Amino acid sequence: MRCRDAMNVYLAYLGCRLNESEIEELAWRFVGDGHQVVRDPAEADLYVVNTCTVTREAARKSRQMVRRLARLSPNAAIAVTGCHATLAPDEMARLPNVTWVVSNDDKERLAELVSPPGVAKTSPLGHKPVLRHLGPGTLGRTRAFVKVQDGCDNHCTFCVITIARGPSRSRPVNEILTEVQGLVEVGYQEVVLTGVHLGSYGRDLGQPGGLYQLIKTLLAQTDVPRLRLSSLEPWDLSPEFFDLWADSRLCRQLHVPLQSGCDEILRRMARRTTAARFAELTAAARRRIPGLALTTDVVAGFPGETDEAFEASYRFVEQMAFARLHVFVYSPRPGTAAARMPDQVLAKVKAARGRAMRQLGARLSRVFQERFIGCTLPVLWETSSDDDVWRGLSDNYLTVTTSCTANLVNRILPTRIVGMVNQGLRGEVIFTESI
Repeated sequence: MRCRDAMNVYLAYLGCRLNESEIEELAWRFVGDGHQVVRDPAEADLYVVNTCTVTREAARKSRQMVRRLARLSPNAAIAVTGCHATLAPDEMARLPNVTWVVSNDDKERLAELVSPPGVAKTSPLGHKPVLRHLGPGTLGRTRAFVKVQDGCDNHCTFCVITIARGPSRSRPVNEILTEVQGLVEVGYQEVVLTGVHLGSYGRDLGQPGGLYQLIKTLLAQTDVPRLRLSSLEPWDLSPEFFDLWADSRLCRQLHVPLQSGCDEILRRMARRTTAARFAELTAAARRRIPGLALTTDVVAGFPGETDEAFEASYRFVEQMAFARLHVFVYSPRPGTAAARMPDQVLAKVKAARGRAMRQLGARLSRVFQERFIGCTLPVLWETSSDDDVWRGLSDNYLTVTTSCTANLVNRILPTRIVGMVNQGLRGEVIFTESI
């Protein structure tokens, strides 16, 4: 039963998987305090927006989302948090209906800060017992995102996130272990490990083995059916790291940001790799992990990117045959070294290069997907539409749909891929037991 001053809370986010993980964490905290997390924004007394500022467009969309929610329900209060709220608190505070601007440093206390006086507050870990009563789908999600690390010690010249989130900080292994096993016990089939600089996990704790050892521990000491990793920087990986995939529960996907396929631009970005080293690393990964989905980020129009540099980057991306591209058109972010660099690229040129990269990404994605037509893949089924069309995700990050009248939600089932449909694959579930 909700207490007298409990609220209906609608949670929204923009940007990365880490932001999604934090929204999920906030959801558990609000539920633990007796509030109701709602899926329909029209029902909310309070909106919480976890903002993004990785590009100028992301910052604009963050402001746009706040304005849209304020128009939707003029009587609802709004709390903003996240990277854009941290870097531009005064700007966010001036937006309509914004009552609280909560920095990244105070984000974990957000539910406590905005709850009415009559609501009993949980302890910092008070949301954990709630996990034992609420399972997958309760908050509209069937995959669980677990933040194991925050902040970043890299200083890429284009990136504002180091400013917004501070230095790298890791959670203790035992805390992560307890959380992951708790999620498994309530029925989650997939856990995604997230962080700003995931590959740096454990360095600040002086923990031997770092991320490699954390993954080994989670696979050895929990019953998690599928474990997925978010973004990993290429310089944090070695060929030995890929030995972890001997355990088939580790999803066959690696998101390794490239940013540019031109060595001169990589140097200007202060990226600690070269195109040749990146190619060697990914070749080692593909040898060890058959069927691997290698996904990446690419920036188009970085300062100093000539036509020749862009062409080199384009050809390298094509050669790497990525399964999916996330393309950013460069935008200068205040406080970063790249914003002060000479030879800024004209907006129309950046836009054209971004379109070209996205078209290449769509072509590469289709080629990768077509490889699996006729194959059988394990698919975690997540959502369905009114006409019994289900949507799911394979272990190697392929979106699959199927038509089925049975309830497939939160089940990992072998699925034969029979063709392409829209931007994904069409499959037929192979039932190995009665339903």
